[in-house]
Amino acid sequence: MSYLGRKGMAQLSGTALCHHMCQRSLSYNGPMSDHASTLKEAVTPRSDEPLGVERNPGVALLFHAGTPCVLAIPLHCGAVELGRGTHGMEPDQRMSRRHARISYDGRRFFVTDLGSHNGTSADGHALSASAPVEVQRVVRMGDSLFGLFHDIAPLVQRGVVVSQGKVMGPLLQDVFALAKQSAQYGDTLHITGESGVGKEMVAQGFHQFGPRAGGPFVAVNCAAIPQGVAERLLFGTRRGAYSGADANADGYIQAASGGTLFLDEVGDLDLQVQAKLLRVIETKELLPLGANRPHRVELHICSATNKDLKYLAAQGRFREDLYYRIARPCVNIPPLRKRIEEIPWLIDSAVKKTTTTAAIHASLVELCLLRPWPGNIRELLVEVRSAVQNAAIKSSTRIEGKHLPDGAGTVLRSLGAVADFVPDDYTPPAVRASDPGELARIEQALRSHQGNVAGTARALGLHRTQLRRLIERHGIDPQRFAPDGTAHKLDLDK
Repeated sequence: MSYLGRKGMAQLSGTALCHHMCQRSLSYNGPMSDHASTLKEAVTPRSDEPLGVERNPGVALLFHAGTPCVLAIPLHCGAVELGRGTHGMEPDQRMSRRHARISYDGRRFFVTDLGSHNGTSADGHALSASAPVEVQRVVRMGDSLFGLFHDIAPLVQRGVVVSQGKVMGPLLQDVFALAKQSAQYGDTLHITGESGVGKEMVAQGFHQFGPRAGGPFVAVNCAAIPQGVAERLLFGTRRGAYSGADANADGYIQAASGGTLFLDEVGDLDLQVQAKLLRVIETKELLPLGANRPHRVELHICSATNKDLKYLAAQGRFREDLYYRIARPCVNIPPLRKRIEEIPWLIDSAVKKTTTTAAIHASLVELCLLRPWPGNIRELLVEVRSAVQNAAIKSSTRIEGKHLPDGAGTVLRSLGAVADFVPDDYTPPAVRASDPGELARIEQALRSHQGNVAGTARALGLHRTQLRRLIERHGIDPQRFAPDGTAHKLDLDK
């Protein structure tokens, strides 16, 4: 197995060099662990986490000398000193020989600058004293960036695979392994995850790993199909089925016969269409509109959603029988904020597709590592390309963090400030019991904008969806702030 992945993955000319360079540019003590475990996000563990969970904490060099890389460094003795090596290939000249010390107390990481010439930053903030400072996510030394992991073992064992345009850290490799098993032993797979995490990429893997890899892969965005036409688009029509149907037309299911049909946002299909889809899955028979005789189809069906299908089924908005048929096996794709080892590689890929002249500065990667990216990979790639364009407009030869659009990759806007990294258990100040003044500020803003939710959101520096959630949690009725008591009701529902 190569450093970046398992045997059989595509070879990368620069990858082995990058790994070798990173190994020789740092000095550290202790062998790497071989213990199997699970990669966890580098944030302070929750207080309700079960005791006795084995951890293999460590740091990983993620960006060095303008290049993404992965060098995992376990903290066997609870601490490690990092600095510029004496015999490495192209070492980071802005790192001191003894630069900083990173320690772990069993729950939290701390970084101490060791009197370095160019200083150390923790989560984007420069250290001002030679004393331990808690750090949650990223440490910068010179132009090198280190990620923090409560469990480094998966990264040590499997690294990051870069192949055929895919970037896969240990968590995503696990997802693909489950997709492969599902394709070989079954005919359905359900994928869950936030928008933009790479559900279609996993669906394509499910197709390629299965016995129907030689057949077509047909992707359908169910959320984009207008109501009333989903049935004929999916199942096809026969001449004379309705007014204007002057010819036979195959649907998506027929087009996918012999291959895989990928139904993205399957939870948006109406109940009637769901019933017909279930029959196709159960019987392998397709009855187009206007046909009097079904015909056989052979295909795998992969579905995906960012909604809770079980909840929708309990509410009567999704058929229970279809749920039981397509919801297993199920794989969940973790969000990008839990796969930070992939971010430098994704940035590098996006930049290389946009320009061949500008270099990536560590400040850009650092800022991207600190943002939660609610739109995940899709949002990251779009914003990085925007950063490349901004750098070009300013005739900059390097793409820096300042070229990233304002607010890119953020979830929340507090009053006047953009939040950086937001852990999964983060509670906005607006809904904390310790900040009762927040409720008053929201109500005052609604009053000033006469109940207009969109205008209020802009005034508070929030996205409309975020404000809507706060309104619901606080039990605020925006209508009572409207002049006639009824205005802007629809605005809230958008």
